[in-house]
Amino acid sequence: MGCNNPRVTQDENIVNLIRSFIENDVLVVVTGCAAGGAGKHGFLTPEMFQKAGPGLSEVAEATGMPPVLHLGSCVDNSRILTVLAEIVETGGLGDDIDQIPAVGIAPEYYCEKALEIGTYVAASGTLTIMGGVSSPVSASSVVSRLHTDDWERKFGGRLEFIEHWQDIFARSMEWIGQKRQALGIHEARERVLYDMADRRG
Repeated sequence: MGCNNPRVTQDENIVNLIRSFIENDVLVVVTGCAAGGAGKHGFLTPEMFQKAGPGLSEVAEATGMPPVLHLGSCVDNSRILTVLAEIVETGGLGDDIDQIPAVGIAPEYYCEKALEIGTYVAASGTLTIMGGVSSPVSASSVVSRLHTDDWERKFGGRLEFIEHWQDIFARSMEWIGQKRQALGIHEARERVLYDMADRRG
């Protein structure tokens, strides 16, 4: 999600993150300028399944969907949270959004609106990373602790500022891995069709 920042080479963080995520079997959902960057580089086409990891490419090819999904403008980020809520409620994965292996990322954010949206996503229970520039509140250990450790204890999500896409990717995969492991979905296993009771059991 999020903007482009003139301090960062346009789309560099966005494109590198998308490529790295799909290669590692992580479905990517984009909005706003990040969606524009994804579209310019061809990631929104179904044929892009060929660039995805084996699990994601299998799903994308079978359904005809691209491994990167466009969900609207920058003010439509709540749609992503709706999807996460449906994964819990209808899909039976976890009991709340904070248990889902998902990360909100604004790879090249620059404006207060993006920060407000990121704050909302973090407060909904998701790790949220504002990328491209350093933290504007790093001088305050109190505020920095508030939106990281304190929020995670209270809401399950946290707000972090990470400049470089490689570090954003590494932190995201660490978070996703922890959530997958907690849910018991971190290992490849035989596919079984479960009913709702089985999924929640």
